[in-house]
Amino acid sequence: MERYQYSKKELELFENSEVPFAIYQFVDNHVVTLALSAGFMELFGLKKNDSSSYYLMDHDMYRDCHPDDVAELHEAEIDFATDKNPYDIVYRSKVNGSYKLIHALGKHIYADGNKLAVIWYTDEGPYMDSPTKEGSILSTIYSNLYKAKHISQYDYLTGLPAISYFLSLAETIFIKKSLENKRIPKMLFFDFNGMKYFNEKYGFAEGDSLIRAFSKLLVSHFSDKQCCRFGMDRFCVYTDEENIEDILWKIFAECENINNGKSLPVRTGIYSSDIELCSTSTACDRAKMACDSNKLSFVSHFTYFDNSMLENSLKRRYILENLDEAIEKQWIKIYYQPIVRAANGRVCDEEALSRWEDPVKGFMNPGDFISILEDANLIYKLDLYVTEQVLIKMKKQADKGLYIVPISVNLSRSDFNCCDIVSEIEKRVDQAGIPHEKLTIEITESIIGSDYDYMKRQIQRFQRLGFKVWMDDFGSGYSSLDVLNDIPFDLIKFDMKFMKRFYEDEKSKIILSGLMKTATSLGIDTICEGVESEYQVEFLKEIGCTKLQGYFYCPPIPSEKVFERYDKRIQIGFENPAESDYFTTLGKINLYDLSVVTNKDESIYENFFTTPPMAVLEVKNNLMKFVLGNKTFREFLKKYLNSEKDEDCISAFEKKYSASKNSFSQSIHKCISTHEPLIIDEKLKDGSSIHIYIRMIAENPVTKVIALVIAILGIDMDT
Repeated sequence: MERYQYSKKELELFENSEVPFAIYQFVDNHVVTLALSAGFMELFGLKKNDSSSYYLMDHDMYRDCHPDDVAELHEAEIDFATDKNPYDIVYRSKVNGSYKLIHALGKHIYADGNKLAVIWYTDEGPYMDSPTKEGSILSTIYSNLYKAKHISQYDYLTGLPAISYFLSLAETIFIKKSLENKRIPKMLFFDFNGMKYFNEKYGFAEGDSLIRAFSKLLVSHFSDKQCCRFGMDRFCVYTDEENIEDILWKIFAECENINNGKSLPVRTGIYSSDIELCSTSTACDRAKMACDSNKLSFVSHFTYFDNSMLENSLKRRYILENLDEAIEKQWIKIYYQPIVRAANGRVCDEEALSRWEDPVKGFMNPGDFISILEDANLIYKLDLYVTEQVLIKMKKQADKGLYIVPISVNLSRSDFNCCDIVSEIEKRVDQAGIPHEKLTIEITESIIGSDYDYMKRQIQRFQRLGFKVWMDDFGSGYSSLDVLNDIPFDLIKFDMKFMKRFYEDEKSKIILSGLMKTATSLGIDTICEGVESEYQVEFLKEIGCTKLQGYFYCPPIPSEKVFERYDKRIQIGFENPAESDYFTTLGKINLYDLSVVTNKDESIYENFFTTPPMAVLEVKNNLMKFVLGNKTFREFLKKYLNSEKDEDCISAFEKKYSASKNSFSQSIHKCISTHEPLIIDEKLKDGSSIHIYIRMIAENPVTKVIALVIAILGIDMDT
């Protein structure tokens, strides 16, 4: 339908009238303004003979209307244009800074066969927050204003078109015009980052205020019919602007200052039809895919849709549709990676990891499906399935006569949202007849901050039931030591990035050593994952890391392979649970921290790696065994035992001091018998004297082996 145009004389006649009225035409499901009278301009505070007023009416007609009334106005507009209802409405409009009550009454007229609408406007006086005396005219108007009405075409909060109406407008009008003008249609999808926490901080009313302010910002750059509120804090926009990136950067900048500065970053997805001209609903879906592809960025940004996102979407759909079948038919396999005790080299724990071996998609790693299941709130199904499979593996292991070590399962924040995961796990473990301490819960530090108090309570519930809880991936984000002080984790697992940076410089080693000492002081066990070299293993042992995990020992393997390695006698070997506490104590000795022998917390050394020679020894009867030693201790042995290799000097040391007649050996036995630390002087062949501090630290309850720590305090050279 073509837009009707009055003659110049007719338009002048209308525009000079002092009666407040306007003439509109409904063209292609959109209201266009044909004439505005002088009385209309004065009533609404607009400048007479200003062409920008027509532009405003066509693009943001309800800019000054009260936000709560906009949707009702849109609804009345559509009903009147389609002859469903007469146009007779009272609403609030801001004029010169304050709201007036406006009564609008409409009538259809015809001009040269064109159906037009004349709307007369009456000023009913200033709007009041509460009605006047009951029965007054203003009270009646006020009451009618708030009568509940069914609003379907427009969003109640912003007054923008509802999604179905918006898509209809874009499909039937905007795309057609864009193509006629040889322009490229684009769909934009906007979503705020952090709306949940904004509402928690400022309240839902302030959240609604931000949404309304952002809707006005969008309308100022596009038009009210080209924008819609998709739902919650998300918006869709149709446009064919060529400089869309420049417009978006302006919107991002202006967004920082809307709502009196109480705002949020916004991410935007862009679907351009130069990829494929598809339906508006499909274009909206694809713009949303682009928007959601970078949720972890907390600055305003835009992302273009590409075909890889469509592939990911299809993959996502496949995973969600086939999860139940994959669990039922055990396409999802559980792999186990050993966690090795630093003090004895035995497997003290295992971590359960899932792999999806799909008949259609083939082998899929956790990165291919875990995040998808988390986003869909279905990860609890997988995690409970993993728990069940772990319990089955423990029973098989016991039947084979092997020690059962604890196995850890990873939980997601979504698990705690979708079910009472604590009760569900407790129920399954009890039904299997497995002690609670044999199942360990791993929780990443990132999910704790999502609802700190709630997560703290859930962790404490697990621990009260006898399950140990580990913090996974410590150091992967903005780790807070306050969390370790406030939540009594049984163990923290250091993220593998520490090992990736291991060879870059000494700083990462100093930081890791300090964190190990902090954890030990808090009584928390430690694991470092991503261990790949013997050098890393030795360093981690020396600084008191109690457990080690990584490909240096073994990659994750299915339970069949675990048992097969035992049958072939090539497995590392499971730790005897009765010896766990003993080896835990040994493993916590930091051989770069003298306080472990003096049992004091203060440190008197500025450089972590120029410390006194220190070592951990094991003694049974007259036999002495070297367990751990720092670098300076090994260098000390090389120098004073005249050996070039570590293993040779250690062997010589064990052989020399296992003899009971030796004064050093006698001091060792005295320390064991009295349980008191000793400081002794030992003469060397060259006549020099070394001052040695000896302290007993633990006894193995199974083998009765005694562990001691020694430190070389100083050397007096023979003069």
